[in-house]
Amino acid sequence: MTEAFVGGGQHPSCGICPSRRLPLGEFDVIERPSRDCPFDPADGYRYTAAGVPVCVHPEKVGLPPGRYKSDGTPFTVELELPDSAAELDAYLHGVMHGAAPGVLQLLIERAAQEIPQAFPEVDVLRTLRRALN
Repeated sequence: MTEAFVGGGQHPSCGICPSRRLPLGEFDVIERPSRDCPFDPADGYRYTAAGVPVCVHPEKVGLPPGRYKSDGTPFTVELELPDSAAELDAYLHGVMHGAAPGVLQLLIERAAQEIPQAFPEVDVLRTLRRALN
């Protein structure tokens, strides 16, 4: 079972989603259910023709579509920092509280790199702490 999201609330993914049981990179994520990835009633997963488990709701697991297991697509995170430092806390709170388990550390690392470049006057550690609360 994966860790809970930052908020500690219910995992927003489906109860049978591979993201609940498999680590990041051990399943693919596609945009929506498809006949190319049929449901297997034996275990509740959808699978590619090659037998790779698939999540079909990227918005629920906070991951962009990608063939992470099938093609070994590396997972990267992107931040679109707001134009103003005043909007930073709210933006980061939304991004980090919606992040999939396993992605949060990548987001924190990316934010620690990008915030000082965009907003040199901002205390990064303090900002991240506020965003994660």
